[in-house]
Amino acid sequence: MVKNILVTGAKGQLGCELNELYAQYPGFNFISTDIDSLDLTKKEDVRRCLDGNRVDYVINCAAYTAVDKAEDDVELCYQINRDAVRNLAEAAAGKAKIIHISTDYVFDGTAGVPYKETVATRPQSVYGKSKEEGERVLMMLAPGSSIIIRTAWLYSPFGNNFVKTMIRLGKERESLNVVNDQAGSPTCAADLAKAILDIIAFCEETQSFAPGIYHYSNEGTTTWFDFTKEIFRLAGIKNCRVNPVPASEYPTKATRPMYSVLDKTKIKKTFALSIPEWDDSLKKCLFNQKIYLNNDKF
Repeated sequence: MVKNILVTGAKGQLGCELNELYAQYPGFNFISTDIDSLDLTKKEDVRRCLDGNRVDYVINCAAYTAVDKAEDDVELCYQINRDAVRNLAEAAAGKAKIIHISTDYVFDGTAGVPYKETVATRPQSVYGKSKEEGERVLMMLAPGSSIIIRTAWLYSPFGNNFVKTMIRLGKERESLNVVNDQAGSPTCAADLAKAILDIIAFCEETQSFAPGIYHYSNEGTTTWFDFTKEIFRLAGIKNCRVNPVPASEYPTKATRPMYSVLDKTKIKKTFALSIPEWDDSLKKCLFNQKIYLNNDKF
């Protein structure tokens, strides 16, 4: 039987990458929505959508992700990252399973080893706190039918992200200062999108569902500085010098985690996933999906 899958935030990075994969999963019927077709902050609209489409799974990619802007736009940030999640959980109760995307920002970023799912959260920004609240709401209302996937440093050819920004700036400037004391694992949105659909396929094939919190990013660890150097190397940007600087020299309104590496052991074992290395996925993304667009060399 074909499963109906509701994708929210379908015009964002992850939603767009999911759309690229739909044809590979003929057993799924995808219903793509975004703010223009479904306002998740409107409870009755959410309920009508899930009931009317007989939704079996919800992939919630919708989020308020403007980290610095959230420090001033607190109410809207919480409406999207917490209240909308509550609306989805209540509408899905007893009917649909939810896969919800969260973030490394729920942690304080002071760890020295990769974060396991069991580590206590301690967000340091409005964005991080709102995402933590969204997790808590979901685990409270739908603990047996929800999977939360925390990710970090997401990039793709779609929307606004670090990779696209660095390529643009690298072509415009002679030099860039990039933070070199914040560590993490870049995540190719295409890899995460495939992992999500493979998880649903695994659950359907095994007729089992393993609710809870999981971590997903690409394998390996780097800094924003080294990430930028690799972006430039792969994109053929040679005329822009990249200077390493401490985060203290690049102040931002919202506090960012100094360490964002996530332990992926649980998600790999539970759903039999294989996760690519971050540099391999970056190369594939740049060469195959043409983030750089204007570079005739490729």
